[in-house]
Amino acid sequence: MIFTAAVAVVFAGTARVARHRVQAAADLGALAAARLAFADPARGCAEAASLVVDNGARLMRCAVGDDGIVVVGAVARFSLPMVGGREVAAYARAGPVHIDGPPDEAVAGEDGR
Repeated sequence: MIFTAAVAVVFAGTARVARHRVQAAADLGALAAARLAFADPARGCAEAASLVVDNGARLMRCAVGDDGIVVVGAVARFSLPMVGGREVAAYARAGPVHIDGPPDEAVAGEDGR
């Protein structure tokens, strides 16, 4: 019974590490593509693909919207003893930040300068 519990913990840990790894790859890829979303979307997706591969995953999707928001999908393969190979996927979005707030003059400082 202890052996079965230990195997279950190892399987769950392996799957969790793979999930975090592919999520990190997708996040980094989305940030890289978003940096170039307006200037050169194709180059942005190429950089996303490179970063995803460098982080041990495979790029499934890279789409740049008209609003500059990038969606990146990545997949990574991992194997479990006695079960075989499995794949885990993750998606990430990145894009420009829109901040609604007072104009720059109103943020000059507490004393109004």
